[in-house]
Amino acid sequence: MTYKVPFVDPRKHYQNLKLEIDGAIQDCLFKGDLIFRQQLKDFEANFASFIGVRYAVGLNSGYHALEFSLRAAGIRPGDEVITVAHTFVATVSAIVNVGATPVLVEVSDDFNMDPDAFEAAITSRTTGVIPVSLNGRVCKMDRIMDIADRHGIKVVEDSAQAVGAEYQGVRAGAFGLTGCFSFYPFKLLGGFGDGGAITTNDPDVARMAIRLRYNGEDRETGEFHHHGQTALLDNVQAAVLDRKLRHVPDWIQHRRKIALLYYEGLHGLPGITLPPYDGPGHFDVFQNFVLCAQHRIELREHLRNDGIETLVSWPKPMWEHAGLNLGRPYLPNTERICREVISLPMSAETTEQHVGLTIQSIRQFAYKLHGLENATALAAGVGD
Repeated sequence: MTYKVPFVDPRKHYQNLKLEIDGAIQDCLFKGDLIFRQQLKDFEANFASFIGVRYAVGLNSGYHALEFSLRAAGIRPGDEVITVAHTFVATVSAIVNVGATPVLVEVSDDFNMDPDAFEAAITSRTTGVIPVSLNGRVCKMDRIMDIADRHGIKVVEDSAQAVGAEYQGVRAGAFGLTGCFSFYPFKLLGGFGDGGAITTNDPDVARMAIRLRYNGEDRETGEFHHHGQTALLDNVQAAVLDRKLRHVPDWIQHRRKIALLYYEGLHGLPGITLPPYDGPGHFDVFQNFVLCAQHRIELREHLRNDGIETLVSWPKPMWEHAGLNLGRPYLPNTERICREVISLPMSAETTEQHVGLTIQSIRQFAYKLHGLENATALAAGVGD
């Protein structure tokens, strides 16, 4: 199906950046720079500077950033690592795959970890915590860091959806022992394939990640220090990401403008709960614009019939996937969010016209659903 309002538009994205992207790729190919060359080193230096840390280590996925971070933090079998259930499964899989036990806790209404729930879940076996800064909003990292420091718990930030987001003037990925980023193609900063990075101020952590990503080998000495993995960020991807990184501040401002238009058009609609916009200490970048709808299934079908593409992350709680063996935690807010969340179109290519069509469709749905008079006329009045 072709949507008149796409959720994202990778073709348009490439067309807008074609000269820069083609130039970056051709530079690598003409020089034969394919694996672990200067383009990767340049991107790592520039990304570290952007986040506000000393080191960035390019990897081939956000998952590897999480797993390598846990290994560098010394997380071992028998340890417990606290995180949230409202996240992509990779966050929890990384804990399981290093032999630790994931302890799932509740999120607040902003979709991020509830610091009180984190503190209440701490036991004598808790050695790590992974706060997930979801949808472009940083967790309340002051409280999380304070709790973690008091209990001697290592903090690994899952910042895969928070490139450029800030809390109290500090960017996501600069609070904990590490920050973990994903450059999946549809992220705010995305490549043309998978990719990821670790950010850190700890030279030992950076050194370990650099070795782990290349089968445990120190490339300068040829010595193998670990049983590592093949997880190096491809040089061509690094070159593309480095060019795109220059546009991130402008893309963030565009997303914030689009988000504000959504707020103005959808505020006060019955059955619709909007996400937070900034607030004390927060600077949100809106990787996603996620609202909660009491009639999510019907709304999504209505929007689809109007040619508007949406996304649902994630339609059922993670622990209901039996193959993950996560038990049955009691997390009612997470369950409610899974029933109600729906992400609206949001990208660098989303236009004001796209937003207007989306708002009009949602308003029409809300008015008709709640039996309000003149539904069509009221919906058409958006922006008057």
